Amino acid sequence: MSQIDWMERAIAQAERLHPYVTGKPIEILLAEQGISQAIKLASNENPFGAPPKAVAAITKHAAEVSRYPDGDSRSLKELLANKHGVASENILIGNGSSEVLELVIRCFAGSGDEVLFSSRAFIMYSLYARAAGAIEVAVPESDGLTHDLDAMAAAITQRTKVVCIANPNNPTGTVHNYAAIQGLLDRVPDNVVVLLDEAYYEFMDEADRQGKLSHPGLIICRTFSKAFGLAGCRIGYGVGDAEILRLVNRFRPPFNANVLAQKAALAALDDDAWVMDKVAKNNIERSRLEVILEDLGVLAGPSFGNFVLLQHSQASLILQKLEAKGIIPRPLAAYGMPDYLRITVGREEENDLLLSELPSILAEMVK
Repeated sequence: MSQIDWMERAIAQAERLHPYVTGKPIEILLAEQGISQAIKLASNENPFGAPPKAVAAITKHAAEVSRYPDGDSRSLKELLANKHGVASENILIGNGSSEVLELVIRCFAGSGDEVLFSSRAFIMYSLYARAAGAIEVAVPESDGLTHDLDAMAAAITQRTKVVCIANPNNPTGTVHNYAAIQGLLDRVPDNVVVLLDEAYYEFMDEADRQGKLSHPGLIICRTFSKAFGLAGCRIGYGVGDAEILRLVNRFRPPFNANVLAQKAALAALDDDAWVMDKVAKNNIERSRLEVILEDLGVLAGPSFGNFVLLQHSQASLILQKLEAKGIIPRPLAAYGMPDYLRITVGREEENDLLLSELPSILAEMVK
């Protein structure tokens, strides 16, 4: 075993970093519990799978994996530019939208700079800022687990380089309408980059996304991992000012979007009817889950993503009991929320299983 203290050799911020903890894989739970079947409601994946056109595109282009993909993702950028009514130069493709977030923070925030976000927003904002050596400014959320936009605006200083907004927010599921978001943008200095993380955009109510957002430093981030069912492909994008994205592109690794991811994303954009049908099914099932969780007294509040939030003082015990029944939710202790579980909206039969087990679990806990 090496006697070298590699932590001492690493950059200072390495000591404060930790790997992102993903949802527990089904095969791990099966081995732990000695059971034969399980459902995963932990990672906000699309329970209906990928769009048929995307699957067909992956199959068609599978033999191309021996070649490097288009390093600039030109066809995908052109299609997305047309979708958003911008030029291709206003699009940046990422290995998931999370890579876009990371590249922007790395480009604009370093030692002594501040990256500002809501305290219970996507945990990677904090980790990316920490990795860059920047100062993390976590603004407490308002009542109802919602971004406190006024407090966020008040927390901006001359050292603030990047502001991160998750809307709808993961893991709380809360949302602000575009009028409220624009109200914050109007208070952000023009030379501050604003990352609007819209990974769950498709699940928002239409009324909440009415209007056009405007800010010189605004970068809107979207993903194909949720509504589009391509989590395993890892592909997302940002829409923003061309000059900003040219700078960010200097930090992008070559060939960051693989050939099958590009082809799948192109096909998924051409399968809009399938995607919207699955979003509608999600929202119906989400409402059903929320009604029953509220009746059981464990609903934390309404959600505008493809998940619901359970709140209970013994959430960790509920987690253990659900896993013993082959149901994998997401614990949120890493977010400073030990009394909460995030539960992905599954297919109807998966939700039926959850709802058949949860009442008896809760009943046992009050005996």
